[in-house]
Amino acid sequence: MLSVSSVLFDLDGTLVDPAGAITSGIRHALVSHGLPDPGEARVAALVGPPLQIGLRTLDGVGEHNIDAVIASYRQRYAESGMAESRVYPGIRELLHRLREARIHVAVTTAKPEPIARQLLDVQELSPLLDAVHGNLGEGGNHGSSKAHIVAAALREADLDPAGSVVVGDRYYDLDAARENAVRSIGVRWGFAQGAELEVADHVVESVEQLAALLLPAANGAEPAATADEELEQEGTRP
Repeated sequence: MLSVSSVLFDLDGTLVDPAGAITSGIRHALVSHGLPDPGEARVAALVGPPLQIGLRTLDGVGEHNIDAVIASYRQRYAESGMAESRVYPGIRELLHRLREARIHVAVTTAKPEPIARQLLDVQELSPLLDAVHGNLGEGGNHGSSKAHIVAAALREADLDPAGSVVVGDRYYDLDAARENAVRSIGVRWGFAQGAELEVADHVVESVEQLAALLLPAANGAEPAATADEELEQEGTRP
């Protein structure tokens, strides 16, 4: 169990399951512009950093067409992807309980902030949040880093880093926490690649374990292991 006064959540892969809307939308956009389909697994690895960053790693995407590919993806996402997305089971209840405990609850996402707010409205999560922070646009001016987004969340609500925690499914979330002297929790139900969650202060397998870390009397669930404890249990600690 942690003592926290504020929780900063990633969005896709942490609060909301895109249910294939992101990956299928990217693949559709690529093919519609005459580009090769890189496959589901390859595109899944792009979920996390801004599209401007991830798309540039794909064959055929460059300065001459990246804006058009993103526009096609965004159109499809607005038309159907947001509605197809699903809030992970137990997340609504967790957000309710955090707010009842007077814990500040915010979203820190690499998505452009207006699109993040629209998704949260569609999924009816906005009333359960104190704040939403995202990128200003598609440009990815900060590269894949989310440190500036977490910094904005701390600054704008005057949050104490020592009492805050970042919850996310990718390394970018955990690194942003470290850059801001904030603790981190990695969640395994999202888009983590390989062992990238090992840098988290804690790792959880379920929303129930997450609740047990954040709330004192969460269903009597067993506390989640730290990243170091997990490695020791798996026999991989040297």
